[in-house]
Amino acid sequence: MYMNIAQQAHGIDPLLNSMFSFLRRKTDFFSGATGADTAMAVKKVTEVLQLHRELAEKDFAKKKEKDLSDKVKKAASAKAKAKKLEEKRAKAEAEAEKSKVGDDGVMEIGSDGFDVSAAATTTAAAAPAAAPAAAEPPKPPSEEEATPVAKKEGDNSDEEEDKTPPPAGNGGTVEGKYVWTQTLSEVALTIPVPATTRGKDINLTMKKGSFSCGLKGADKIADGKFHANIIVDDSFWTLEDSGKGEKFIVVNLQKFNQQEWWSCVMEGDPKINTQKVQPENSKLADLDGDTRQTVEKMMFDQRAKAMGTPTSDESKKAEILEKFKKSHPEMDFSNAKMS
Repeated sequence: MYMNIAQQAHGIDPLLNSMFSFLRRKTDFFSGATGADTAMAVKKVTEVLQLHRELAEKDFAKKKEKDLSDKVKKAASAKAKAKKLEEKRAKAEAEAEKSKVGDDGVMEIGSDGFDVSAAATTTAAAAPAAAPAAAEPPKPPSEEEATPVAKKEGDNSDEEEDKTPPPAGNGGTVEGKYVWTQTLSEVALTIPVPATTRGKDINLTMKKGSFSCGLKGADKIADGKFHANIIVDDSFWTLEDSGKGEKFIVVNLQKFNQQEWWSCVMEGDPKINTQKVQPENSKLADLDGDTRQTVEKMMFDQRAKAMGTPTSDESKKAEILEKFKKSHPEMDFSNAKMS
C-alpha cells in the first residue's frame, strides 16, 4: 500500500504533503481533543522521526560491518588460494627436478605438473656394448591420438554449444509465469497480470530461500524454492502499469552471494548456460578485485574457446614448460605432450 502511494506521489515532498494533508483534513492530529495544539503535533512528529533515524543509523552500521567482514573473508580466501597455487607449482617443479629422462629423451607431462617419466633402460643396459641394438623407429600415433578431442565424431563439445546465442539479459523466460534477468548482485522478475489487478489482489511472499506469488481467488503463478538464497530486507516488489492496457508485478531480488550467476530463479525451472553470461562493461569497474578477476578470466576463456586459441590455464602451462625447457637445455622436448 505504501509503495503504491509513493509511486503515485512521485517524490518524498509530495508523499509527506499528502500524509499531513490527510491528518489535517480527516483527523484531530493538529487540533487535539481540547483545542489547537500544534506544538504537541510537531513534538510527536519529531519523536517518531528521531526513532526511525536511530533505527536507520543502526541498519547502516550493521550493513557497513557486514560489508567489511565480507571483504576481509574474500581477502583471506584469495590469499589462501594464491598460497595453495604457489605450493602446488613449487611441488611440481621440485618433482620435475628429481625425475630422470630416459634414453629416448621423451618426457610425459601430467595434469598434476611435470611428470618426467624414466625410459625403460634395463634392456639397453643388459645388451653387449660392442653390439648395440638398432634403434626402433617411433610408432606413428594412432588415429584416436592424432584426432583432437574436440574434432572426434559424436563428441558433444563446448564448441558446438558455443553456437547458441547468449541468454537475453543474462536470464530467461519461464513459459506462462515470468521473464527474468540478472546482474551479479540481483535478479529481476517481470510477471504479467490482468490489467484490472490491484495491489490488494496480490498474494506475494518472499523468504530467504523460497518464493510464492499469485492472485486472490486464482492458482499461484510461482511457488517453490529459490536457486540460491536472497537478502529479504533488500528485496522488494511493485505493481507497474505499462500504459498500454497491461500490468506487471516487478520483483527485485538481492542475491545473498553476489559472486555467482544463477542458472535459474526457482528449482525445477529451465536452466541457462551461465558460461555464456555477458556482464555489462559499465558494471565491471564497480566489482571488487576478486570478483572482477574471476569475471575477466571467464570472458577471456570464452573468447579463446570461440577463436580456437589457448585459454588462460593452457597459457600458464605452456609458460611453465618454456621456463623448464630453458632451465634444462640438455633435455629433448621434441616429443613432450601437454595433458
